[in-house]
Amino acid sequence: MTRVVFMGTPEFSVNVLEGLISEANYEIVAVVSQPDRKVGRRQVLTPSPISEVALTNDIPLLRLENVKDEYQKIIDYKPDIIITCAYGQIIPEELLNYPKYGCINVHASLLPKLRGGAPIHKAIIEGYEQTGITIMYMDKGMDSGDIISQEETTIEDSDNLSTLHDRLSIMGKDLLLKTLPNILAGKIKRKKQDLKEVTYAYAIKREEEKIDFSKTTRQIFNHVRGLSKIPGAYFILDGKIIKVYEGKIGTSIDTAKQNGKIINVYKDGIGIKTQDGEYIITRIKPEGKNEISIKDYLNGKKKEDLLGKICE
Repeated sequence: MTRVVFMGTPEFSVNVLEGLISEANYEIVAVVSQPDRKVGRRQVLTPSPISEVALTNDIPLLRLENVKDEYQKIIDYKPDIIITCAYGQIIPEELLNYPKYGCINVHASLLPKLRGGAPIHKAIIEGYEQTGITIMYMDKGMDSGDIISQEETTIEDSDNLSTLHDRLSIMGKDLLLKTLPNILAGKIKRKKQDLKEVTYAYAIKREEEKIDFSKTTRQIFNHVRGLSKIPGAYFILDGKIIKVYEGKIGTSIDTAKQNGKIINVYKDGIGIKTQDGEYIITRIKPEGKNEISIKDYLNGKKKEDLLGKICE
């Protein structure tokens, strides 16, 4: 039986680990994840989603603060192969070189496109029409190793971060389980990444979450979908933060109006002026309140009180 160490942290990697657990040919000798973090307003110390899976299945769990300094703890489990998926730390060479079958990674993009920690967010934000899953050998660079297998999916206008995340997570599990037997049998062909095709998807910064209404409606539409629902795109209205979870491309065009100005109030949406037209917000979370539809948000409000206001 193949001895596997699995390294992962967020919800995205849960399907992948559970898929491995369900297969009789693999013995998960240890799971490695980030240490418990404080979560929420009450700052409750909470295990990562992958830690929860390990604990539920009685698998030895290593919560390493810095794998570069603590890699020997992983080697002590004598893995035949190490599988990572959204782990969140750079793996040291000593660990990369140890397993008989190497270290492989499940990455949520079609490498060499979108290397980095936010490939799902950026695929939508940047307007990619396709993305997918790559199974790759790890090296000392960031998502720069040789490609083993890939599978693509189309990004629809109906997709947002949540739906694409969930679809790619399942695809990652399926492609890994399909690819692993060939890795172990030595039947795969390694493919070097084309350096001319490399793009990056670095972690989302706070300043990137704010909506820029001077951009085109399509860019704003993609921006909102790429951050919905966590962390959420936002703008400021009357000094309050408004997070936007859903919206659509409007048809109204008024080049005379200032970008960010509310130009239409519909029964189920609020139209905001953009560079080339109108973006209509339909579902929001006002500061300090729960998520709500625009239809409910408008109850008791006068249309005239909103028209002409600036969304910053």
